[in-house]
Amino acid sequence: MTKDVIALTPRMPDLPTLLAGLFAGGPDLGVNTTADGAVVQLCGPDGRPLVSVEAPILVQVPGETSRLLDHAVEEGPVWWTEARASTAVAEAGRLAGSFAGRLATVLGGTVWPPEAATTDVVPLTTDVSAVPAPATGAPAVDVLTATTAVVIQDRPLIAMTSWLSDALRAATSADRALQIVTPPTARLTLPTRTALRGLPNRWVVQDPEHGYYDGLSGAVLHWRNGTFTPVPGEQGATRVAEAFTPTPDTGDRQLILTLRTRHPADENLVLGRALETAFRHLTGAPPAGWSTAEPVNLPWSTRQLTDLARARAPRPTWLIALGQPDRPSLATMRVLRTPAGVEEDITLALGYGCDEAPPLDAAEELATALDDRHGLVTLLTALRTARRDLTVPPSFEAPPIPVAFTLGSDEADAIGPARAGHPPLGPLPARLGPEGRPALHYLLGDGSDPHAWSVFQHLVQHLKRG
Repeated sequence: MTKDVIALTPRMPDLPTLLAGLFAGGPDLGVNTTADGAVVQLCGPDGRPLVSVEAPILVQVPGETSRLLDHAVEEGPVWWTEARASTAVAEAGRLAGSFAGRLATVLGGTVWPPEAATTDVVPLTTDVSAVPAPATGAPAVDVLTATTAVVIQDRPLIAMTSWLSDALRAATSADRALQIVTPPTARLTLPTRTALRGLPNRWVVQDPEHGYYDGLSGAVLHWRNGTFTPVPGEQGATRVAEAFTPTPDTGDRQLILTLRTRHPADENLVLGRALETAFRHLTGAPPAGWSTAEPVNLPWSTRQLTDLARARAPRPTWLIALGQPDRPSLATMRVLRTPAGVEEDITLALGYGCDEAPPLDAAEELATALDDRHGLVTLLTALRTARRDLTVPPSFEAPPIPVAFTLGSDEADAIGPARAGHPPLGPLPARLGPEGRPALHYLLGDGSDPHAWSVFQHLVQHLKRG
């Protein structure tokens, strides 16, 4: 298990300050680097890593530290320096706290969690030679088996940090599952939920009274053959944990848009404009920032994200975009190079409180703009009962209910106007854009009737038969 400590400072930790922080254990401890120098490790006399420190990140996006940590910092950019301490050694957690506390003291910042901050020298008294050596050199992975990489997190909010992103990438390339173990008080950010959606990856909740269960499905789990798997119930059915109960309906809602765009693979192509258009239509402003992990640290720039995707091509690029603090809004985007061109798969979620009406009517105008200028293929608009802050608790949440579905004009033309325009079971679409070659917009409901899923499925089956 590891413990995370973060230093938040207005100035970048330079090399002398980092070295002063790493001196938290006194002169007997050593220093090592991994990940091509991106991670510095404070090590015991035998070279065993005790604390791993990632390179500082300049967070330039307003409200991002509060979103992830519920931690007040002064307005303006802040340097985020994260340390992970192995709890296999008793002193490691205090070493991480002393490292972060020294940075904050020298640079005038703060530490999260606040109670971890200290500047004391923490001598190593544990006989580390008696502590089992870690099975992996990856700082984020606590247990590594032939089939699974297990990460144990004690943070209130589990973000898709670069630590976790690297662990997921390494697990996937090695054909392993990534399983994150947390207490029942933890929640996930939407990017983390997206990353864990496909089995065998799991969010494993360790409940003191109910044992282990899957935080997204509720399945009762046990550790077997080096991985967390469901406990079979009667007649082989999956058992659901007693703790996995519906959350009380506070009136909070989430508006979720899932869209795909397609563009010719042109050297002048600029990516991210469809996502920016969606943010502007639904929030009145472009995204505040973007990144390939959390915290989202870079100011919004379609040019910069295009350059990144082009440098990584033909490999896919996955990134996160964040809205302004006054409206919870968060998107993930995957850029794919396909035989048909360059595609953007986007999921955008926006949070609304009980006294706020989600702008369902905006979907039609948005779809028209996306089809006219940004190569819209499909757009599904849905509404769900879920937290305004867009975080995911380890309890039952009803699935989103479809509100509208849009076929871009190219897609509708490929299916054929007769078939796409006249589904036998309805609904008849509204025609958006030019009369001769319109996009087709199908209204499915107001987001309150689950029967809309059946209507949507029948519509999709009809369109596919073409």
